[in-house]
Amino acid sequence: MIPEEVYTELSIPSIPHLKNRIDVMIANGDAQIATIQSNSEEYRLYRKLISNPDPGHVIIGKGEAAAITLVKERGGILASNNLKDIRTYVDEFNLDHMTTGEILKEALYKGLITEEEGNNLWRNMLNKKRKLGYASFTDFLKENK
Repeated sequence: MIPEEVYTELSIPSIPHLKNRIDVMIANGDAQIATIQSNSEEYRLYRKLISNPDPGHVIIGKGEAAAITLVKERGGILASNNLKDIRTYVDEFNLDHMTTGEILKEALYKGLITEEEGNNLWRNMLNKKRKLGYASFTDFLKENK
């Protein structure tokens, strides 16, 4: 599931390649857009996360809040590298969570990518100023066996 708020964030002109990939996944039936209905428990949690969190929690972006809300209420795995903002919610709600490194590692072990392809993807993300915590996919693998 792709939260509608995340899909909207990916629709900005500077990252059309990501939206295009999601559109292909949707067309192939591999993903779907998930909407949070207003006046629902999901919506109340979503609004709380983006505007009025509990003491000790930070306000988070709409995409992260929607993803956390949907995983909490509907199940699934939260995919995010934004650990600084979401870690307390992942722990508090006991959410299953994966980072880019973990996703790529799983793809490597399933034979979907090679380590070299993982390093190329990693390098491209770093070039786009993504925060991944390691200089390369190989470095990630060495520390996360």
